[in-house]
Amino acid sequence: MNADQMELALPEVQTEPEPAPASRALRHEVAAHRLLEVRDLSVSFDGFKAVDGLSFSVDACELRVVIGPNGAGKTTLLDMICGKTRPTAGQIVFDGQDVTRLSEDRIVKLGIGCKFQTPSVYEDLTVLENLEISLPQGQGVFSSLFFRRDAQVRQALAWAAEQVFLQDLLGHKAGQLSHGQKQWLEIAMLLTQNPKLLLLDEPVAGMSPHEREQTAELLQRISRGKAVIVIEHDMDFVKRIAHKVTVLHQGRVLSEGTAAQVQVDPRVVDVYLGH
Repeated sequence: MNADQMELALPEVQTEPEPAPASRALRHEVAAHRLLEVRDLSVSFDGFKAVDGLSFSVDACELRVVIGPNGAGKTTLLDMICGKTRPTAGQIVFDGQDVTRLSEDRIVKLGIGCKFQTPSVYEDLTVLENLEISLPQGQGVFSSLFFRRDAQVRQALAWAAEQVFLQDLLGHKAGQLSHGQKQWLEIAMLLTQNPKLLLLDEPVAGMSPHEREQTAELLQRISRGKAVIVIEHDMDFVKRIAHKVTVLHQGRVLSEGTAAQVQVDPRVVDVYLGH
């Protein structure tokens, strides 16, 4: 595939040559754009506050890792951002738009893709077929046929598979993949939708050490063109990938900074890292 085809397929994830100083400044300005704002967010389940007045923000092209002890509210936070759970108070603003009360499918169309802990792929379909059915559909029957059969779209799907190390397995049934490869396939399925923000809940759980290394490379590459929020427990992996780390405790932000900074924060050591 030539460079023009790659740009047509998924320009957000491709590697670009080092820009000139003026271009670097412009890219920094774009990257610093605040993409997601969570404002005083709370949700209660049977009187228990799983998330309690939580506020934080994520910039475009930022790879943010959220850590914290079990019950800290990490997965609940992702559920609220993607529309799976409705907050009882607070606001979620994505790319300048209030998405707090929007449905899951509307949030997906605005550019938020979410992957949960258990891979959700169609095991009886091939890798390529899984990628095909993940393409945005919402434009009627004609559009659906166009997207499935257009040569450039198929090239884009092949490129997405290459990004997640599955380019040689397009004809394999998803059920034949390893657990880690299924995780990668689901990420590729999200990439075909060109989201602006990816939410990934423990994406390396159950992976081999080599697969973890490859996933770190993958996430770093993805974040050059879109924002990524990752929930993770493995601090070695967190240190490898994170631009910034947010530590949650009892539904609130306990600490925030680089991985090195939060690791030496006495509050984080006390409630999380010291156990």
